[in-house]
Amino acid sequence: MRLHPHGLTLVILLGTCVAFRTPLFGQVRVAAMDSTTSDPHATPTSLAKPNSVLDIDAKYVIGPDDILAIDVWHEQELSRTLPVRLDGKISLPLLGEVTASGETPLQLQDFIAERLKEYLAHPHVTVIVQQPNSHSFNVVGEVQKPGAYVFGHRVSVVDAIAQAGGLRDFAKPKKMYVLRTMADGSQQKLPVNYSDVIKGKSPSDNIVLESHDTVVVP
Repeated sequence: MRLHPHGLTLVILLGTCVAFRTPLFGQVRVAAMDSTTSDPHATPTSLAKPNSVLDIDAKYVIGPDDILAIDVWHEQELSRTLPVRLDGKISLPLLGEVTASGETPLQLQDFIAERLKEYLAHPHVTVIVQQPNSHSFNVVGEVQKPGAYVFGHRVSVVDAIAQAGGLRDFAKPKKMYVLRTMADGSQQKLPVNYSDVIKGKSPSDNIVLESHDTVVVP
């Protein structure tokens, strides 16, 4: 059988495409499976790092009432999912009381791993904030979805209103304010002219919220 020269060229080109595409798809599958694979030869680092801070800000500071998932590689009896107590501490096997409040997840996992070196040869620890309950704010008044919201990253007044579904028809955006509880227990009222904020006229009014702030929309 004789092959037409053009036909031979087509076969060679198709073969080349397959040769280049196959490794590409292989790499995509491996990357997608890194955080969930059950390969017994996978290293602890490849499994722990992608999920070590979940999808919250890497600078997130742990506080009371946060729910932490602490995983010690191949040591199920040492792994725990537990809340941070009001005193800012958690209780762990072998280590006892550990201060979690004020630490980032990465700082805490490094501290726990260092302490566990007294008992384990090469401890690999992952700390995940499953529920950042200590970082919450409220939106009340004339919004579509008033209520309490949890955040693990930087949130401004504009972000808060967006999460609450936006303003209702009879809201008074020029008279909004943020109610903030101070360290001594007193409350501070921070005015917000939301109309100016969304027009770009008063960026300073787009206040960055702190834990337990309340955005009030008259």
